[in-house]
This record gives sequence, structure tokens and C-alpha cells, in this order.
Amino acid sequence: MKRIVLTSALSLTLAASAQTAMNCPMHDQSASDQHAAGVDTRGDHAMGFSHEATAHHFTLLSDGGIIEVDIKADHDDATRDQIRMHLTHIAAMFSANDFDVPMFIHDTVPPGVPTMKEKHDAITYTFQPTDRGGQVRITTHDRDALKAVHDFLSFQIADHRTGDPTAVKAPE
Repeated sequence: MKRIVLTSALSLTLAASAQTAMNCPMHDQSASDQHAAGVDTRGDHAMGFSHEATAHHFTLLSDGGIIEVDIKADHDDATRDQIRMHLTHIAAMFSANDFDVPMFIHDTVPPGVPTMKEKHDAITYTFQPTDRGGQVRITTHDRDALKAVHDFLSFQIADHRTGDPTAVKAPE
């Protein structure tokens, strides 16, 4: 009988501790900080350049969107070239219906990816160099694919902490 009471008391204590940790703002911040650090570390590894030397931007457009990466420092030609190589690779992978890199970086299947894979034939991915790096232009005229692209890019904005707007713009 004592063992049952002790086990029950221990179970209640552990449950209360777990509940307190789940409701604790500091616990939430710690988990968020750990996730962000993981995204940065895995991203640096997958991209081949430091997130600290670059600026990521994601733009939602009425016909798709843009993934853009630029160097922060003037004349950082090595990083600029790495950005271009990475984004060329991303455009080719996405065109081949391969989304392993964002799934690795974010340690989850980003929102939109299942539909983007399903609607593969309705989406194009085109790499374009820019003065400070490059961009992948995503284009679609399929309503469901467009929503998936916007979900994907909105997730990128949040998880990379770019502060980019999530309002949809007209293409330039």
C-alpha cells in the first residue's frame, strides 16, 4: 500500500512539474531559442555559408514568391558565390520535387511542402543572380499551389526570423 501511495505521489509531482514547465514563459523561450539555434546551425551546414554573413528574405507574390539571399558585407565575393551555388542547387532540387534541404534545416516538413510536391507540375523554380547574391523565383497559376507556396514562404519568414512582411505583393 505504501508503495502505491508513494508511486502515485511521485506521478502527481512529475505531472505537476511537466505542466509547470509547459506553462512557464522561460521554458517556452528556451525551447524557442534552442529551435532557432538549430535552424541556424543546420542552415549554415546545408547552405555552405554563415547566416551571420548573409540576409535572407522571402517575398509573397500574387503568382508565387521569391527566396532571396544577399551578402551583408560589401566585396564578400566568396560568400556571394556560395549563395549563388546554393540557390542554383535549391532551384534544381525543388524543380525535381526534392525538398530535403528545408526539411533538414527546419527539422520538420514545412507547411505547404506536401501540396507543393503534389502540384509539382504547376510550379516553376528559377534561379536568378543578383548583385549581392541571388534569388529563386517561384511561379504558379494554380490556386492550391499558390496557397502552398505562400504557406511555405510565410513559414520561412517566421522560422528564419527575417521580419519580412507576409502581405502578398504584385510581381515587379
